[in-house]
Amino acid sequence: MTHTVIGILGLAALVVLIFTRMPVGFLMAIIGFLGFAAVVSVDAALKLIAHDVFSTFSSYNLTVIPLFVLMGQLAFHSGISTRLFDVAYRFVGRLPGGLAIATIGACAAFSAICGSTNATAATMAAATLPEMKRYNYHPELATGVVAAGGSLGILIPPSVVFIVYGILTEQSIGKLFLAGIIPGILLTIFFMISVGIWVCLRPHLGPKGSAFTFKEKIKSLWGLSEVIVLFSMVMGGLFAGIFTPTEAGAIGAFGTLVLSVIRKKLSVRGLIAALNETTRITCMIMVIVAGATIFGHFLAVTRIPFDVAQWIASFQLPGWVIMMMIIFVYLIGGCFIDALAMVMLTIPIFYPVVIHFGYNPIWFGVIIVLITQIGVITPPVGVNVYVVSGVARDVPLEMIFKGVVPMLIALIVLTLLLIPFPQIALFLPSLIR
Repeated sequence: MTHTVIGILGLAALVVLIFTRMPVGFLMAIIGFLGFAAVVSVDAALKLIAHDVFSTFSSYNLTVIPLFVLMGQLAFHSGISTRLFDVAYRFVGRLPGGLAIATIGACAAFSAICGSTNATAATMAAATLPEMKRYNYHPELATGVVAAGGSLGILIPPSVVFIVYGILTEQSIGKLFLAGIIPGILLTIFFMISVGIWVCLRPHLGPKGSAFTFKEKIKSLWGLSEVIVLFSMVMGGLFAGIFTPTEAGAIGAFGTLVLSVIRKKLSVRGLIAALNETTRITCMIMVIVAGATIFGHFLAVTRIPFDVAQWIASFQLPGWVIMMMIIFVYLIGGCFIDALAMVMLTIPIFYPVVIHFGYNPIWFGVIIVLITQIGVITPPVGVNVYVVSGVARDVPLEMIFKGVVPMLIALIVLTLLLIPFPQIALFLPSLIR
């Protein structure tokens, strides 16, 4: 049996076993270990798994993940998310569908201090769904907006997916963060426009909320102060080259803690909950990273990534056609595989192809994140939909999936827009060296 056949069998086994709902990090590690043993030797595979697991959990570069996760958890437990929604509601709540538009705005603002799509969706579901229910918003609109808005957590920096992509491809995490800002703002606007059009066509979905005076609106802006300070510290320091992404995560987490203590919004119970959630989420991510590293080394010895790159190049097709093929694979795969696992699994295969055709790796990182966002709200996996469903237990799962469709269209439009106009993502990174 050739190395290529062993590699193909390993990939097939992984895809099949993913449907058993086994933890994908352990799956990749086990199949990677068995495959490496079959191609090289059992002794080499044992050394590989020991080395990869140790190097992953002791990696200084990966320290940035728990730091940004902690930053988001501290922000949630100190009530920052609730204050963000309150600000957005006062400004746009009076519009038809205003509460849903306010939810998207709050999701975007919270994403600036939280790098996880799941955490953003869960936080905003808890903060906004009761309010929309109180104002008789249809569950289809309310839950769909929260599930889609939560996906902004991995596009607007800081983003865990950008961090992992940067480490895998040895690209600047700071530049990746900057590349996500303009697309993140555009996607937020597209989401809001989608809600506006949706409510115009079906007014009963989102009735108008309460009206507020100009003075009340201005006064509410104080609720944005923490996010502005934290985002300015983190991104400003990165942009100016004052500190590294890991140091930025530490400063962001510490700054969030200090602001929460100063404003007396973080209880001891909230701090313990934030630390527990950070530990749980970080362990989950690190296991996936370690498993994907082992699986990636298995693929490397089978030479499948290089064979795929050469095979695709042999078609003599234009680069944009190849890119559309890659995007299609991600769209299909994202419907079945966890977002982070999908990135870890496919980057070793497709990244050489992308570089071969001369595409910018920073731009490709943004494309990957946008496609990943589509995956977290599409069936059957659609992890954000399941997160929201866990909060809104009285809403049928199929209704939430139906509710994300208008936002899904907005995501696809932005992704297609970035292909002919890559400068949308590359403008800000081009300003730094």
